[in-house]
Amino acid sequence: MALRNGGGGGGACPAAVVLVAAAVAALLGAGVAAATKFDDVVQPSWANDHVVYDGDLLKLRLDSSSGGGFVSRTKFLYGKASADLKLVPGDSAGVVTAFYLSSAGDKHNEFDFEFLGNVTGEPYLVQTNLYIDGVGNREQRIDLWFDPTADFHTYAVLWNPSQVVFMVDDTPIRVYENATLHQGHGHGHHRHGGAAAEANGTNTTTTTLAAAPAPFPGPQPMAVYSSIWNADDWATQGGRVKTDWSHAPFEATFREVRVDGCAWAGNATDGDAAEARRCSESSWGKEGRYWWKEKEMSELSVHQSHQLVWARAHHLVYDYCVDTDRFPVQPPECAGR
Repeated sequence: MALRNGGGGGGACPAAVVLVAAAVAALLGAGVAAATKFDDVVQPSWANDHVVYDGDLLKLRLDSSSGGGFVSRTKFLYGKASADLKLVPGDSAGVVTAFYLSSAGDKHNEFDFEFLGNVTGEPYLVQTNLYIDGVGNREQRIDLWFDPTADFHTYAVLWNPSQVVFMVDDTPIRVYENATLHQGHGHGHHRHGGAAAEANGTNTTTTTLAAAPAPFPGPQPMAVYSSIWNADDWATQGGRVKTDWSHAPFEATFREVRVDGCAWAGNATDGDAAEARRCSESSWGKEGRYWWKEKEMSELSVHQSHQLVWARAHHLVYDYCVDTDRFPVQPPECAGR
């Protein structure tokens, strides 16, 4: 954002210009951050001194004293949130970087990307999770088909009344469907070709839903968050490998953060029924066309279904749906697996 001339039509005298320039330089030298392209979208949420602006980049920094994080300036109900992110390079064991959506309260909904650091040369694992009405324990993990520390890649969550889709560079890696809406034609209808069924823990093209329907996140407005922190009690090889602080500071770097959704009114409570109706039932709003709610967004395309099958066949390393030690009784969304 450029500095604006604070006066009317008249020009400032040279002495005044010098004084203003000196004042700006003093402020910047004192650590007051200049405006950035991120300012309209996100703001620091904790440990502000570990949220670092570096030209057109935003970095979250972890050292032995603290991590850091940011949050979106507005909440939204349905839409798409994405981040162009380059992960911590080198020995990142014990370090977790998260990019996620979350509502508020004990009965909150949450959609998580958690990037689990590793020792040099070993692959990052990406853990996804969903909390519905305050209940999580829906972890899945994949390894990536590229080095996420060498360049920026796009991680996104698409969320509408029909499904929640986790994507990496536009490739779906996980789909969580609203079973109630899909009950009439099963998971494996013509456009999914069975891909969504596989993603949700079933492996047939026609699925009989469990007697207890799988829960789906209700219409709670969400904010977008990111954070970096030390999680060496569990993140790398089950906590066996600890964070090596000689490599600190650890930095995750963002090139862009985008939120495209139905913006929740700033003066509305999270339980505002009128806002929920507006975002749930409308096709257009002040943000423009609600493209994320159109029919083609209610399910994967054929191409996306094939991408999903490929990603999970080659890169899925953990799925809670088949972890019988944790879940002797299979969660309802995993029925048939």
